[in-house]
Amino acid sequence: MEFIDHHRRRWLALGGVALGAAMLPGQAFATLSTPRPRILTLANLNTGEYLKTEFFDGRRYNKDELSRLNHFFRDYRANKTKTIDPALFDQLYRLQVMLGTNKPVQLISGYRSVDTNNEMRSHSRGVAKQSYHTKGQAMDFHIEGVQLTNIRKAALKLKAGGVGYYPKSNFVHIDTGPTRSW
Repeated sequence: MEFIDHHRRRWLALGGVALGAAMLPGQAFATLSTPRPRILTLANLNTGEYLKTEFFDGRRYNKDELSRLNHFFRDYRANKTKTIDPALFDQLYRLQVMLGTNKPVQLISGYRSVDTNNEMRSHSRGVAKQSYHTKGQAMDFHIEGVQLTNIRKAALKLKAGGVGYYPKSNFVHIDTGPTRSW
């Protein structure tokens, strides 16, 4: 049997690859797929603002949308804005994908100026002196309709930075610092 149907073999191999990829966990499969836009829908609980933004178009970050997010995450108490680490938005997007939700993220705290952070520290021992909030690398939030424990579990699975769990205050903290949890 000297005749080999290379065309058929190619289709069979492609089918095997597709079947193998379909059996991968959802997150791993998503990593293998082509890049796609990243969209966030947020509500700022302190200012009443609402924002839906495509901050990444599948190939690059959209600078105008990142500016809108920086403003949205501003220290509303001092009316100061800082450049937020785009990895924080990526982390939040990946969390929503893992949780299977596109419900609005309820932002409680994003960027905090050093003065605001110090003021908050004087009233609460739960505020870090060198907070990642002051670096534009952290946020406190919950997601409408998603149990806080599920948000925490998903954030821990990401291993993408710090994860703080505050059930009494109804929020989860994530940041882009070293991987750790409390």
